[in-house]
Amino acid sequence: MSWARSHLCSALSLAAVSARGATMEGAAYRWLSAWPAPQEPSMEYQDAVRTLNTLQTNASCLEEVKRQRSDPQAQLEAMEVYLARSGLQVEDLNQLKIIHVTGTKGKGSTCAFTERILRNYGLKTGFFSSPHLVQVRERIRINGKPISPELFTKYFWHLYQQLEEFKDDSHISMPSYFRFLTLMAFHVFLQEKVDLAVVEVGIGGAFDCTNIIRKPVVCGVSSLGIDHTSLLGDTVEKIAWQKGGIFKPGVPAFTVLQPEGPLAVLRDRAQQISCPLYLCPPLEALEQVGLPLSLGLEGEHQRHNAALALQLARCWLEQQNYHDSCPTDIQELKASKPSIRWQLPLAPVFRPTPHMRRGLRDTEWPGRTQVLQRGPVTWYLDGAHTTSSVQACVHWYCQSLERSRRTDGGHEVHILLFNSTGDRDSAALLKLLQPCHFDYAVFCPNVTEISSIGNADQQNFTVTLDQVLLRCLQHQKHWNCLAEKQASSNLWGSCGPESARPGSLLLAPHPPQPTSTSSLVFSCISHALQWISQGRDPIFQPESPPRNLLNHPTANSGASILREAAAIHVLVTGSLHLVGGALRLLDPSMSQ
Repeated sequence: MSWARSHLCSALSLAAVSARGATMEGAAYRWLSAWPAPQEPSMEYQDAVRTLNTLQTNASCLEEVKRQRSDPQAQLEAMEVYLARSGLQVEDLNQLKIIHVTGTKGKGSTCAFTERILRNYGLKTGFFSSPHLVQVRERIRINGKPISPELFTKYFWHLYQQLEEFKDDSHISMPSYFRFLTLMAFHVFLQEKVDLAVVEVGIGGAFDCTNIIRKPVVCGVSSLGIDHTSLLGDTVEKIAWQKGGIFKPGVPAFTVLQPEGPLAVLRDRAQQISCPLYLCPPLEALEQVGLPLSLGLEGEHQRHNAALALQLARCWLEQQNYHDSCPTDIQELKASKPSIRWQLPLAPVFRPTPHMRRGLRDTEWPGRTQVLQRGPVTWYLDGAHTTSSVQACVHWYCQSLERSRRTDGGHEVHILLFNSTGDRDSAALLKLLQPCHFDYAVFCPNVTEISSIGNADQQNFTVTLDQVLLRCLQHQKHWNCLAEKQASSNLWGSCGPESARPGSLLLAPHPPQPTSTSSLVFSCISHALQWISQGRDPIFQPESPPRNLLNHPTANSGASILREAAAIHVLVTGSLHLVGGALRLLDPSMSQ
C-alpha cells in the first residue's frame, strides 16, 4: 500500500487546499402558520440547508439508533414528543390520508408510481422520500414537484424556531436530520392542504420515525433483501419483521411476491397485528384482462413496483369512496381465495383505468434506471446499492446495451463509475458487476466537487475526505483482485459499461495490471466525469479541466481512446448519493 498512501497523501493535500474554505387544523397550528416568512439574508435557502446539516446526517442518525436499540420504542416516543413540540399531535396526521410504503428495493419507485397515478385523478398529492439526489427539498414534493426554495426556507425556519423554544439544560431541542425533515414534511402537507400523502419509510419500518403514523389508508411492502444489517438484522427474515412493523390493525396492506421465508414473516406479522395483508398478482395478470402497460421507468424489476403501486392506488380510491373512479374487479372470487403455497389472499385482478395507465407511463423518478443520451456519450444512472438491486441494475444495463448496439463496427468504450458507502459489502457488489466487462472501472467519493462552497445540499459532515478516498482505494483493490482472478480463469463475460465526463483530476491510479480492465480513482465526481467524457458531452462542459488530469499513463492513454471512440457507455451505480452528484453536473436543471 506504500504507493497508494503516497498518491493519497498528495491528493489529500491538494484536496485540503481546495476545500479549506468550506468547512391541521387546531389553534397551535394556525398560530404557527401565521408567522411571517423570514426575510433576513441569513435565512435564505442555503443557510437553512446548512443549519439543517448541523442536525446530523443519515450516518450519524444510524449510529444514534444503534445505541438506542435496547429500547427502540423510545425512539418512536421521542418522535412523538418532537411532533407535539412542533405544534401537532399524532392524531393530526390522520388528516393526510397517508399511503405508507416500506421495502428494501423499489420502495421509492413504488411511491413514485403511486403518486403519479393518483395525481392523474386530479388529487393534490404530497410525497415524502429519501434520500435526495441534488437538493434536499426533493424529499418533500407537492404534486410531484419539489417544494420551492422559498417554501422550504419558510417551513424550515418556522419549525426550527418552534423547536428552539424547548431548549433547556436537560433536553435536546432539535431532532436529528431525518426526523426533522419528517416533521417538516408533515407540517408542509397539512398547511398546503394535500388530498393525500405518499410516505416512504426511511430505514426498516417498525422503529422508523415515519411510523408515528397511526392510521394510514393503506400500506405497501416492496421487494425485500439485505441492507442496513447492523440495524435491521443479518437475515431477510429479520429484516421482514422490521418492515412488517408498519402494519396497522384493520388497515389493508399489500406486498409483492417475496422468498418464502420473509413472506411467511410478513404473513405472521400481519396476523399478529390484525392487518389484512394481500399478495399482489403480477402485472401480466392485469395486462391479460386489459391492454399492455407502458412504464415510465425502465427495467424488468419495475414491473413488480408498478403492480404494487396499482394495488395501493386502487385501494386508496376505494377506501376514500372514489367508487366511480375505481376499476372493476375482474376476478373477485379468485382474489378472495388464499394462495395455497403462501397462505395469503391474492389482491384483486382488475382492468387498470385510463388514469392509471397514463400514471404508470408518465412516472419519472430520476437516478433509477435513467438514461441520458449525450452525443457519443450515454450515461446509465441507477442508485442500486444492495445485491438484489445491483443484480437488477446489471440486467437492465445489459439489455439497454443490446438495444443500442452499433451496427457500423465503430469502437465502443464501456466504463463503470462506482462508489459504495456504509456497511455494505462493496466486494460483493463489484463481483456482480463483472459480467458487464468494462474497459475502465472508475471510483470516486460522493463529493461533487472538491470545494463544496455554495452547495450545502450535498455537504456531509460525518466523514472526512481521507476516509472516503481510502474507501475508494479499497473498492479499486477489490475490483483489481476480481479482475485478476477473472483473467486467470478466462471467465470474462461481455456486456458494457457507461460513459462519463470530460477531463478529470486523477487521485490514485492503480499501477498497470495484466488484466483487461484498467482502474482509476478520482478525488471527486466532477473530475471523474471530466476524464470519462473528454469534452464530448455537449451539456457537461466544465470551464477548465485540472492540469494533472493525464498524469498517469492509464489516464493518458485512456483519454486518447475516449476521444476517438465511436460511443462511450457509462454505468453510474453503487450509491444514490453518487448518482445524485453526477446528475447535479449532467443535468443542470435539477439544481435550478
